[in-house]
Amino acid sequence: MTESTEKMTGARAFIECLYREGVDTIFGYPGGVLLPIYDELYDADIRHILVRHEQAAVHGAEGYARATGKTGVCLATSGPGATNLVTGIANAYMDSIPMVVFTGQVPSSLLGNDAFQEANITGITMPITKHNYLVQDANDLPRIIKEAFHIASTGRQGPVLIDLPKDITVQEIDFYYPDKVNLRGYKPTYQGNLQQIKKAASEIGRSKNPVIYAGGGVISSEASKELREFAEKINAPVTTTLTGMGGFPVEHPLFLGMPGMHGTKYANYAIQESDLLIAVGARFDDRVTGKLKAFASNAKIIHIDIDPAEISKNVKVDIPIVGDAKWILQKLLKYASPSQSEAWIKRIDHWKKDNPLYYVEPATGDGIKPQYIIEQISEACKDAIIVTEVGQHQMWAAQYFRFSEPRTFITSGGLGTMGYGFPASIGAKIARPDKIVFDIAGDGSFQMNSQELATAVQENVPVIVAIFNNGYLGMVRQWQELFHDKRYSSTCIQNSVDFVKLAEAYGALGLRATKREEVRPAIEEAIASGRPTVIDFIVECEENVSPMVPAGAAINEILDLEKKE
Repeated sequence: MTESTEKMTGARAFIECLYREGVDTIFGYPGGVLLPIYDELYDADIRHILVRHEQAAVHGAEGYARATGKTGVCLATSGPGATNLVTGIANAYMDSIPMVVFTGQVPSSLLGNDAFQEANITGITMPITKHNYLVQDANDLPRIIKEAFHIASTGRQGPVLIDLPKDITVQEIDFYYPDKVNLRGYKPTYQGNLQQIKKAASEIGRSKNPVIYAGGGVISSEASKELREFAEKINAPVTTTLTGMGGFPVEHPLFLGMPGMHGTKYANYAIQESDLLIAVGARFDDRVTGKLKAFASNAKIIHIDIDPAEISKNVKVDIPIVGDAKWILQKLLKYASPSQSEAWIKRIDHWKKDNPLYYVEPATGDGIKPQYIIEQISEACKDAIIVTEVGQHQMWAAQYFRFSEPRTFITSGGLGTMGYGFPASIGAKIARPDKIVFDIAGDGSFQMNSQELATAVQENVPVIVAIFNNGYLGMVRQWQELFHDKRYSSTCIQNSVDFVKLAEAYGALGLRATKREEVRPAIEEAIASGRPTVIDFIVECEENVSPMVPAGAAINEILDLEKKE
C-alpha cells in the first residue's frame, strides 16, 4: 500500500481519497454533521453541485455515471438528508449503476440514542445497496473508500453507501491509501466458461430463427461494438431493452426495436417465434416477458450475465454463461458460425413492413402529437443525450428517437422513478458538456423535482426540458381508460402550473408550443440559446402509447391503440 506520514483529519482524508479515485464532481447538500467535510471542499479541486433536494443529488450522480461509465458520487447530511437519498439509491440498484453515496451521521457516542437528525441509514439501505459501511475509526476510512469504489464499479455494478459519523471527520490519522483491494468472498467472474461458450456457438450454428435480446449489461460492459459484430456474423436480429437502448444502432437493418409491453410488434413476434434466444446482459423482467409460461416457449435460451443470481431467476435457461458481456461476445465471435437464418430475416422484414410504429395525425392539423416531438428532436440533434422522466413520454422516446450510440439514453428502468429525469439530465450535461442534453418530461414527473431549475441556472448547465403537457398523469390515465372505464381518479392535473413562468421565475428560458408548426422552431431556439430551457409542448390529452401488451398477457397478444374506429 502507498503510505504517507502526513497527519490529517478524516475530512481531509475524505478529499484525498476522492482525488485518488479520480473524482472531479460531487452532487450534494450540506448539513451540520458534514461541516468539517464541506470546509475541506471549500478549497478542494472537486466541483460540488449544490442541488435543491437530496433526491436530486443521487439522481444527478447517476446521470453523470450513466453518461460516462464512471462511478457517480453524492453526499448528504444525516437523518432526512440521508433518507431523501433512498429512492435514488434504489433506482441505481435496480438499474445496476455504479455509485458511491456518502452520508453524514451523528457522532458515534450518540448512535442509537435517537439523537437529533439520527437515522440508521445503513440499516435502511441494506436491501438496496451492493454493500454499505458505517465508519467506526477514521484510520479505516481510506481502505473503506477504496473498497467502496471497487465494489461499485466491478461485477454487476451498483451503489455502495458509506455513513460518516461526525467524530470520524475530525479524528486525526496518518494517511495512507491502499494500492489494491482484496475482499474475501467478492471475486466477480469476468471470463465465461469456455465449454459453455463453445456449446452456445454450436447451438447458434444449428439455429434457424435466432434472436439476440440485449439489455443494460451491454452498456455497462462497453460491449456495443462486439454486439454489433456478433449480430452481423451470426446474422441474427437484435432487440434491446429500455436500458439497453443505444447499445445497438437503431438504423441497423438487424435492429428490432424494444420488446415487451410497449415494444414493437415485430420484436415481440420474433421472440415468440424464435428457436434460439440469446440474452446478453438482460434480466428477463416482467415488462419484457409478459406471461412467463408463454414467453419464447419454443426457443432454447442462452443467457450471458455477470450476475449468477440472474441465471434462471425468471426464465429457465438452457445454456448459462456467467461473465462479462464484452469478454464473452469476443469469444463467441471467435467460435460462432453464422446461423441458418436467411428465410427468418426475410420473414422479419415482412413483419417490419406490415407492422411499423406509427401514429395518426390530429384531424384539425393544429394539435401536437407527442411522437412527432420526439421525431423532431431526433432530426434536430441526432447525437443528443436523451434523458427521460417516467411515463408515456418515456416510452415514446424509446420508440421514436433514433439512437446510434451507447450512453445516449438515460432513463429509470427497473424502479420507474418519477422526478428522475431532470436532475439526471443535469448530471449528464455536467459529465458531457459537449453533448446536447434533453430531458423528455411529463407535466406530472417534472413537478416532482422542478426546483432543480435553480441548480441548472446557478451552475449554468444548459439542459433542455421538453414537457409533454397533456394535463394528466398520462400512463396511469391510459390504464384507467383501458381497464377502468375512463374513471380518471386523481390523474387530472390540468392547468396546475404555467411552466413558462416557472422557468422564468428561476432565471431559465421558458418557451411554449401549441401547434405542430411551432415544434421545430422551439427546439432550435432552445438549442441555440445555450441556457437552461423549458419547452412547454401542449399535446393531446388522451393520446395513448401504442402498441401495448396488457399486464399478464403473452407478448404477442398486442393491443393496437392507434387504429381508427
